[in-house]
Order: sequence, then C-alpha cells, then structure tokens
Amino acid sequence: MSTLSNNDRLALDAAYEQAIKSRDEGGIPIGSALIDPAGRIVARGHNERVQSGDSTAHAETVCIRNAGRRRDWHTLTLASTLSPCAMCTGTAILHRIPRVVIGEHETFLGREDWMAQEGVEIVLANDPRCVELMERFIAQHPELWDEDIGVPPAE
Repeated sequence: MSTLSNNDRLALDAAYEQAIKSRDEGGIPIGSALIDPAGRIVARGHNERVQSGDSTAHAETVCIRNAGRRRDWHTLTLASTLSPCAMCTGTAILHRIPRVVIGEHETFLGREDWMAQEGVEIVLANDPRCVELMERFIAQHPELWDEDIGVPPAE
C-alpha cells in the first residue's frame, strides 16, 4: 500500500462528492473519479444502480464509462470511496489503470487481491468520511446494501 499524494487526495475528494450526490439521489453512496498525472479530473461517477435500475451501474464502472474513449488509461489513477467489487476491479484491470486509491475497505473488502496480483498499485486512504458514510448507509438500508453486493434475501 502506498501513501496518499496531493493528486490522490484531489481524486478521493471528487469521489466523495460523487458519493454524497448518489446518497442525496436516494442511491448507494459510493463515488469514483479518474485523475491524470497533471492533477486534472478527467471523469467522475457515482453508483446509479438504484436510480437507473442497472445492476452494473457501480461508481467505478460509471466513472470509467463517463471517461469515454481514451488511449491514456495506463497513466490514470482511479479513486473510489469504497474497495472495488469484482466487476469494478475487472473493469479497471481491463483498462490497465495502474493505480487505484481506495477510500476505505472496512465496510466492504472488494477484490484488492486481484488488483495486486495484476500489478495495480493500491493506495488505501482509510478515510473516516468514507467509513462513516457507508456505516450509516448500511445501518439504515441493509436490504438495499445486500442487494447491491449480491447477498440473497434471508428465507
């Protein structure tokens, strides 16, 4: 795990703003941002699964989709407020994004092992804002959270 640079902090702040936007829209409060080496945010996205009815509309995939067609994926850093799930990890690996800044992985540990195996540099921020946002959401909406991460309903 690496330490947070100024660009990492900018990207994570943009991702956090996206998470708040999703929460305020009634969605899952997870946000993501892509930043280039010069510190420019090139795309933002937030979880839109509830808002759109699209089960693949996780924050990281929405962000990458919003970035459009590019040839510089290998120079970008992806920031996410929460540890990316298998789908979002796969999307980052497919695009050869070399660095991923993760706001927190206490409430959900995604496929950081897969990213590490593929040589992705993982930067864990342990950001208390991100932890608190997800803890509150999970406590208030456990059924929606379970739906988002694919936990079957209890019988």
